[in-house]
Amino acid sequence: MSDDYLVPIGLDERDRAYATLVLAFVTDPGERWLYPDAHQYLTQFPRFLAAFGGRAFDEKTAWRIRDFSSVALWLPPGAEPDGDAIVGVLTESVATEKHEDLWSIFEQMDATHPTYPHWYLPWFGVDPALQGQGVGSELMTHCLAVVDDNHLPAYLESPNPRNISFYERHGFEVIAKTEAGNAPVITMMLRAAR
Repeated sequence: MSDDYLVPIGLDERDRAYATLVLAFVTDPGERWLYPDAHQYLTQFPRFLAAFGGRAFDEKTAWRIRDFSSVALWLPPGAEPDGDAIVGVLTESVATEKHEDLWSIFEQMDATHPTYPHWYLPWFGVDPALQGQGVGSELMTHCLAVVDDNHLPAYLESPNPRNISFYERHGFEVIAKTEAGNAPVITMMLRAAR
């Protein structure tokens, strides 16, 4: 693995990072439950990405591989997503009839989220045109090397059951799952400190 291809994402490159993530999540069951209409997804999902993971740019823990083929927005210990921004974006952009299930999911996620120092991965995605070529694994390996240098656990939530085996190959284990009405299941996963 060459570090020449593993690059921190600058503040001026946020839009490119979000573009990769928008493509990566276009068929994701959780995100498309939030935004089933294509136009709504393309206009509102980037706002949700920013609210939930945008602090990674400030923390300098947003990373990409090669030319934005894979993007990871990590939050280091002590950094949290912008809860007020998340609530604001979702309240404005998600259909009101989904709010009860939506807030139930977030309560369950909050109850499971570690309260001890850890690295948190709110967003990780690969450009669909490049999936299956190892770029996601390459970026994840680099990111986990940083996590392991800190000897801390890593935590994530996955709304897509197809991604669970990928995370398991990188040492994450399922610790809980959400249940809320007709909403897709969110799987919470933890990787022990190394």
